[in-house]
Amino acid sequence: MRAGSHLERVMEKGLFAVTGQLIPPKGNDAGGVKKKAELLRGYVDAVNVTDNQRAMVRMSSMAASSLLIGMGLEPVMQMVTRDRNRIALQSDILGSTALGVKNLLLLTGDHPCLGNQVDSKNVHDLDSVQLIDCARRMREEGKILGGEGFAGEVGILIGAVVNPFGDPFEFRVVRLAKKIDAGADFVQTQPVFDMNRFKEWMGMVRDRGLHERVHIMAGVVPLKSAAMAEFLRSGVPGITVPDNVIGRMAKASEPAEEGIRICVEQIEELKEMEGIHGVHIMTVDWEEKAGQIAEMAGLLPRPVLW
Repeated sequence: MRAGSHLERVMEKGLFAVTGQLIPPKGNDAGGVKKKAELLRGYVDAVNVTDNQRAMVRMSSMAASSLLIGMGLEPVMQMVTRDRNRIALQSDILGSTALGVKNLLLLTGDHPCLGNQVDSKNVHDLDSVQLIDCARRMREEGKILGGEGFAGEVGILIGAVVNPFGDPFEFRVVRLAKKIDAGADFVQTQPVFDMNRFKEWMGMVRDRGLHERVHIMAGVVPLKSAAMAEFLRSGVPGITVPDNVIGRMAKASEPAEEGIRICVEQIEELKEMEGIHGVHIMTVDWEEKAGQIAEMAGLLPRPVLW
């Protein structure tokens, strides 16, 4: 056991893991965070808390994660390299683990041009692979970059993000291998809408035996409308939404319910796929649907492990 987190126990026992998503508010309303978190209780094993998602200024992921811990829920605290140099990143790893965070998801983050601070500057002192390696060294060696030791222990499960839909396609599996080599214990993928391409990517993952070295959680997003599907396809880099999915959403008399049905179908298919160890349900401010999706997909009850 590296972290002793519930999510780690679920994965280590070979159970199909489920994580949800909580996007902190554009403000300091702790009550709003708690209300969203209650909608996820019992339906997921841990809750990803995003870090200024899409480069929008929001309550910090560390603060929101601390609120979840106070409620008895387990966060997966996301940290992006976009906004912090190595001093701040390592400081936040120490600070978050002092608050009780046991799962970190380390990623690059969206470019500021997508958000509400378009004049801000990227930092990227470390890239995501370097940050994963840094976190692993802090956990396993008790040292910060440069070799200086610190008081205490950093017991964390280290997560990373992978995108099977970016180009060049063959490089995507190489990128996954780099993150595993750096120390990733689990990875979450970009939302899967193009199942054929995802299956092809997973074939390459299995050919290299990578699915036996890391826990792979496939990302899924319930669509609310055809317009949302079109936006994801054209406005969000790295997401592929095939024509048949757009078509189903456009023809549906109840688009939101059709979006949930598509999401459930995706989860059912992913559950049967060799090498997939769980799903990450990204509800995108639609937390009240997480329970319905989990129930329809046969993901309940979630295991209670001690």
